[in-house]
Amino acid sequence: MVVAGDICRKMTALAPAQIAVLDNICSILGLASDLAHAQVTVYAKSCNEKSLVTIAQVKPNTSFVQQNATILGTTVHASEEPLIWRTISTGEAIRGQREWALGMWMEMQVYPIRDASSNVIAVVSFESSMEEAQLESHQLLVETAQLMLATVRIPSSSKLYRSLSASDGIIIVDDQGKIIFANSTADSIYKVLAVGCIVGRRIYERQAHMGLVQKAMVAREACETELTEGAMTLVQRAIPVIVNGVSIVCIVVILTDVTELKKKEKELLIKSAVIQEIHHRVKNNLQTIASLLRLQARRTKSQEVKAALQESVNRIASISVVHEFLSQQDAEFIDVAEVTKNILELVIQNMLEPDFDLKTRFNGQTVILPSEQASSLALVINELIQNSIEHGFTGRREGIIGVEISTLADAYKIEIYDNGIGMPLNFNPQASNSLGLQIVRTLIESDVGGSFELYNDQGTHACITIPRKVEGGD
Repeated sequence: MVVAGDICRKMTALAPAQIAVLDNICSILGLASDLAHAQVTVYAKSCNEKSLVTIAQVKPNTSFVQQNATILGTTVHASEEPLIWRTISTGEAIRGQREWALGMWMEMQVYPIRDASSNVIAVVSFESSMEEAQLESHQLLVETAQLMLATVRIPSSSKLYRSLSASDGIIIVDDQGKIIFANSTADSIYKVLAVGCIVGRRIYERQAHMGLVQKAMVAREACETELTEGAMTLVQRAIPVIVNGVSIVCIVVILTDVTELKKKEKELLIKSAVIQEIHHRVKNNLQTIASLLRLQARRTKSQEVKAALQESVNRIASISVVHEFLSQQDAEFIDVAEVTKNILELVIQNMLEPDFDLKTRFNGQTVILPSEQASSLALVINELIQNSIEHGFTGRREGIIGVEISTLADAYKIEIYDNGIGMPLNFNPQASNSLGLQIVRTLIESDVGGSFELYNDQGTHACITIPRKVEGGD
């Protein structure tokens, strides 16, 4: 729904203070429409004094109202809307009928909207089906909705004045604290609470569960709370309708049964906790395996076996890092930059010779990937960093390893580089039988759906490109 002010400033001669009044009213138009079970339309005089402009319109969520397409922002001559024109000219509330299509009629109730000086600046029209209009409670609901529009003073963002749904219970309490109306949903809710008939009861009765209404009467402002009675959980709103800022005419009470929603939220929390615990245990198991491999590496006398075991430890540890992140959060998504930092530190700690002076550079933008892709990427990053440390600085006692992560229009780019000796001139990465490079190529192309490039650039430079479509929903 368009805010009234947008249209008023363009198509009417209303003053800013008058437009502010209409903006305030239109901020709760959805609630008024749902309460009255009617389509609500607000009209004002256009710059052409003999025409009307529709400045706001909303259909109810609580009832079906057959009507033509929205007429928001359109103008109509006064002669085509005689009831609207009469009310805006005289300030009288009028009740009548409108033929919206040949032989098809709607109940129409029109009320004036006044500014702080009691000048009529617009009118509000409630249009209901004839079946709805014949219900005994219809007039009470429309009048209550109209009073709410005429008296409310709230910020447009207030969540307590949010729209209703067809499954909400509605109760109206008079100024003496007596319940004078309850819809069928409210009746059903109170039957579950062992209250046979809620209409006619007082809010001060313990069985009525109306402590919030008493609070709203004292505070003279809308209130909300959550109630749990037995197996039922309810969200209760109490909205006082106050005339002239002094007298409470009535209080509208809205009951929303959120029992199933709370049950699902609890199930999701339990599921999330179980998944986090699983990731925690997987991480622990991986660390146990890594510890066993380290123990085996210390026992072997073969340097080749020792190196192979150390590489396996690093691969396991890189996967463990991903599960460590997953065990600490709810979502199954990982920030690749954070994982990369941890792997960089982990590999350096496990593989670097004590007397080697290695400097690291890291420049990484946030890149969020699903855990499956993140695990594969962790292994790839581990292999490339490990490869730089193992082969990139032969004959040297110092060096630099850097990681750069950037976001392009349609892809993520991860660059891992060193300032070492580079690859041999006759080395072909595509034809290499290196297990590490085979792992990298397979994981990037098959698991992540990206591409991999390895080349010399003042050292060895690896570039991984991942299409952004692999990110959830991106």
